[in-house]
Amino acid sequence: MTEPDPQDRFTALYSSCYSTVYAYAVSRAGRQVAEEVASETFGVAWRRIGDVPAEALPWLLGVARNILRESYRAEARRQSLESDLTAWATAEEVTTGDIAESVTERIAVLRALATLSDEDRELLTLVAWHGLRAADAAKVVGCSTATFFVRLHRARRRLERVMATEPGAVALPSTSLASVKESFR
Repeated sequence: MTEPDPQDRFTALYSSCYSTVYAYAVSRAGRQVAEEVASETFGVAWRRIGDVPAEALPWLLGVARNILRESYRAEARRQSLESDLTAWATAEEVTTGDIAESVTERIAVLRALATLSDEDRELLTLVAWHGLRAADAAKVVGCSTATFFVRLHRARRRLERVMATEPGAVALPSTSLASVKESFR
């Protein structure tokens, strides 16, 4: 007896199990997340079609469970970092009373950083806070130095846009913004 074509096997697997995997994800995380979890689950199944056992449903639900668990961890990390950045800004505001210009800039940057994606925050902080050179920071994020410079440039522009438009963020004069940008070079 020959093995079925991987594409045919995947199609049959998808047809017979998608609704159950989706329902499992809905029961664990709600409808907003369920479609993404089901899609990622079947993405894993496609990449590892040779590893999928004959009794596929338990394996698929295990994959979906792991994806959900990882998404919970990622969300918890993101919320923790966001609350830390917000707390740093709030602590500065509370303890300093009448805030000097440099402290105002720092608070504005912290607030703006809290709204950026994890990837943008990582790029900016690797250079500005951790003091890495671009070549070393590129190694950390797993890309070439040239790619890192492009990503860093884009992250800086997004930071500038957030600082200019974020409600509650302090609008900085162009000279102050230049000094903030310089800290990220």
